[in-house]
Amino acid sequence: MNRKILISPYGRALGVFTLFALMMINSSAALADEVTIGMSKEVAYILNSFMFLMCGVLVMWMAAGFAMLEAGFVRIHNTSVICLKNVALFAIAGMMYYLIGYNLMYVDVGDHGLFGTFNIFYEPNATELALMATDDENTAEIKAKTLQILAEEDYSTMSDWFFQMVFVATAASIVSGTVAERIRLRPFLIFVAVLSAFIYPIQGSWSWGEGWLNGIGFSDFAGSTIVHSVGGWAALTGAIILGPRVGKYGPNGEITPIKGSNMPLATIGTLILWMGWFGFNGGSVLAMNSTKAVTTMSVVFVNTNMAASAGCIAAMFYAIIVKGKPDLTYVLNGALAGLVSITAGPDVASPGTAMLIGAIGGVLCSMAIPMFDRLKIDDVVGALSVHLVCGIWGTLAVAIFMTGDFVAQITGIVAVAIFVSSTSAALWLFLKYSIGIRVHDEHERTGLDHPEVGTEAYAGFYYRSNTEEQDEDV
Repeated sequence: MNRKILISPYGRALGVFTLFALMMINSSAALADEVTIGMSKEVAYILNSFMFLMCGVLVMWMAAGFAMLEAGFVRIHNTSVICLKNVALFAIAGMMYYLIGYNLMYVDVGDHGLFGTFNIFYEPNATELALMATDDENTAEIKAKTLQILAEEDYSTMSDWFFQMVFVATAASIVSGTVAERIRLRPFLIFVAVLSAFIYPIQGSWSWGEGWLNGIGFSDFAGSTIVHSVGGWAALTGAIILGPRVGKYGPNGEITPIKGSNMPLATIGTLILWMGWFGFNGGSVLAMNSTKAVTTMSVVFVNTNMAASAGCIAAMFYAIIVKGKPDLTYVLNGALAGLVSITAGPDVASPGTAMLIGAIGGVLCSMAIPMFDRLKIDDVVGALSVHLVCGIWGTLAVAIFMTGDFVAQITGIVAVAIFVSSTSAALWLFLKYSIGIRVHDEHERTGLDHPEVGTEAYAGFYYRSNTEEQDEDV
């Protein structure tokens, strides 16, 4: 005879609660065991390598942001040139960093060293190559090679190379925007090659390569100085030696605004850069193999966003106060200024501190833009104000608001400034007096797309000279 056991609703609820409690107890015990035992080295290796690759892709996406931002700020018949420069510089930076730059920056720098090795090429290590060459059916050999790799490395060597490489292209992109609309293509690309192979890696070895700046306590988490001010100093020397655009400054000190061609494009570029910066700063945690690393990365993401937001809003209010209207160009550069400012210390700031650092950066950038104009230093996109001024500010902010050593920070800023400015100036002058760096005045007036690359971005559009725009305004 079958009998049914009747269970009241209260009994069912008690049973479900008991089962849930047992599951939670079991999960807690498992978590405790995991914390005690630790993550397996293979999982840690996979997560670290994956993080480098995906954050590197985000930083690579910043190349598109720079291209769109610069294309929006230049005049219409210089658009193809600026797009070509941004694609070509990324390709050249990657090749030169592979050929020699990475070795100079990271390989055998030594304590208090000045640079690494001059070896050509940077390849996967021998164990990784041996693992890739194993037969997939030979599981014992694969296991043995895997164990050997895990004993030697915490991440794939080439994933680290890829992540470091995309930073070089960022520094070169800063130069591109500053010297736009009057520089010849060939000497610019030669400059990028030397910057990527020698200038950037040598100064980078002093800190990130554990050289002499690292030894005195200099701190620059993701590169306010090491990346952004490097691009800024190289751009500043180029702008001075190259000279301003025709018609930008009058004989009596008049400053003639030269309007960009496409503000929606510049806005898209800014937002792409904002997005890519999460990989730039977040990936600089350099690990994703522990609770601590992921927690730090989360804080870095939030601080990066808060600084950008504060820089954007601060620049907007500054423009309202000074110009009476919230100038879009100030707002876009203000967001980027906040991002550059927090890059040196997003791992040690609180979100509130990040907002303060970003807001100050937005105001400094807004003040610096007219300052460079008064000095007759023509910066087409405002890169000097964003990357140089705020790169210096962000590096100092680590000592002012956080735990950095003020003397060490100043030493790093000055040392990088002297090295990059002197080497860049020497290279610009060599190019100027050997092959020439400036286009003909007539080509500059009519646009560089046709004479430099033979491709117009917007075929059929009538070009208005700066003089015609002034007459129309009158």
